[in-house]
Amino acid sequence: MYLARIAGAVVAAAKHPTLSGCRFLVAERLEADGSAQPEPIVVVDWMGAAVGSTVMVSTDGDIARARFGNTTPARLVVVGIVDRVQMPAMAEAIA
Repeated sequence: MYLARIAGAVVAAAKHPTLSGCRFLVAERLEADGSAQPEPIVVVDWMGAAVGSTVMVSTDGDIARARFGNTTPARLVVVGIVDRVQMPAMAEAIA
């Protein structure tokens, strides 16, 4: 699991049947100092995260399979929306 900042949304005209109705978001993984990694990732979201939100991302595909079924190809899932981080190195970068 790691923290990421939501940078945008992905619109998919066609997707795996198990992911019908899901939102796909573009996220930037955050480092311990609050800086974003340069390579964006796509995450599945059912929490309602907005652009600019800091979120917790699970890399465990079991969460996606429990919600969407055993055949879903999803692995990166938003599992929480962060209100604040209490860590001196990240407090200013995420606030």
